[in-house]
Amino acid sequence: GHSPDPHDWGVMEPKAPGYEDTLRRLTLNDERFVRGVLAGPSRPDQVGPLEPKTTRLVRLGALIALDAGSPAIGAETDAALAAGASRDEVVGVLLVVGPSIGLPRLVGVAPRIADALGYDVIEAIEHPEGRRA
Repeated sequence: GHSPDPHDWGVMEPKAPGYEDTLRRLTLNDERFVRGVLAGPSRPDQVGPLEPKTTRLVRLGALIALDAGSPAIGAETDAALAAGASRDEVVGVLLVVGPSIGLPRLVGVAPRIADALGYDVIEAIEHPEGRRA
């Protein structure tokens, strides 16, 4: 049978595949379905099972957990902000994944998140008198 493209949910399909169907297709390594998941949306009007802001914040959390570099974290942070996330929500992702990623990764990624948000955290630490209230 025809495997629905997971990124066409809400665009081409009358309703998203249920969680059971999705898990079955992933477990069976349904080639077209899995390829669609890994490729991501091909058009801006395509939506997945989560709201765009939530999708971007979840992706940011995954990149943080994988200890991704500054370019990937910066791009996903920009995408989250463009999708309506606040700077506090972006930092909130770091706090939520903190217990799962541990201290070294948590403190190691904080400056990358700060940089992605345009906040010079090193300058703020070195010159605390210049901090905004």
